[in-house]
Amino acid sequence: MTSTRSRAWQVTAVVILTAGSAAACSSHAAPGSASGIPHRHQQQCGSGGNCGSSEPGTRHSSSAPTPTPTRSPSPAPTRRRTPTPAPTHPRRTRRSPAPSPAPAGQWPVTSLHYTANDNFGPSGAYLPGADGFNLADVGDKGALDALPAGVLGLVWLGACGGATAAFRAQAGAFAGDRKLFGFYITDEPDPSSCPAGAIRAEDDWIHAHVPGAKTFAILQNLASDSSPDFTAYTPHGTGLDLIGLDPYPVTSAGPPDYREIAGYVAAAQAAGWPVSRIVPVYQVFGHSSEGDWMLPTTDQERVMLADWAAVTPAPAFDYAYSWGSQSGDTGLARSPALQAIFAAKN
Repeated sequence: MTSTRSRAWQVTAVVILTAGSAAACSSHAAPGSASGIPHRHQQQCGSGGNCGSSEPGTRHSSSAPTPTPTRSPSPAPTRRRTPTPAPTHPRRTRRSPAPSPAPAGQWPVTSLHYTANDNFGPSGAYLPGADGFNLADVGDKGALDALPAGVLGLVWLGACGGATAAFRAQAGAFAGDRKLFGFYITDEPDPSSCPAGAIRAEDDWIHAHVPGAKTFAILQNLASDSSPDFTAYTPHGTGLDLIGLDPYPVTSAGPPDYREIAGYVAAAQAAGWPVSRIVPVYQVFGHSSEGDWMLPTTDQERVMLADWAAVTPAPAFDYAYSWGSQSGDTGLARSPALQAIFAAKN
């Protein structure tokens, strides 16, 4: 949900916020968003909070995990797309499209492939495995231990309160599990409610008490798509092993501006993140009620994969957002054409 542009609804939101600022100050805005607009991935808790298993998911506020039969693993909370959270940041502007810098048909080369949301069927079967995804979205140890052979788990924590007792209990339960790849600590955090120091405290605790586990978060672009900004969260400030970047160029606003992909990576590098620690997040959703993102065509998907390959040729893993549906959108699970591309790639 991670994965924020100049939209008609954003302009409306700014007008409403300006006209009703007094009312807004007296009401409760959604966590992680000064404007109350939900995040593209997961709503963030304020200082001392924990958005783990107890918070409903959005991209991010998340919906509550869907109940499954007793033998089925519990799904991880849903991560959702979020527009830019604060109207004080420069509004996103679109540039004219440019040709892809890399030939179609290429993609980043990695042995681990992740896709978020609704990974498990009613009987507990791991559904994305049929398309070669081997890094599962899980939210509890039962789901992790039930994964089929050859599949590892990226455990969703959704926490931003530091290494609290609740956090230590939640993350510590996975220590020594051979199916654990790492922890998805937070998604598109807002520095006003999720300071870098809180992430650093969580990261340090995990590295000290769950040896070998990777720490991961998607970073939110706090500026425009033409001039992205990731400086609020740096490698030293957060300690994160890996970060995801989620430009989603396919919208109803006009032809895709694929240059956003290279622009996001360059901005992350400027903030201190080496390419080796950047995870590409591919757009595989559209037709959402949250914004004007459109489901990519197969040709558009191939161009995006090629452009990602040009700037992140060999990531630790890659991330297709999203397998499951959110806000009525179409995700990868409902697109056989896109599934065929990823089955061939993975």
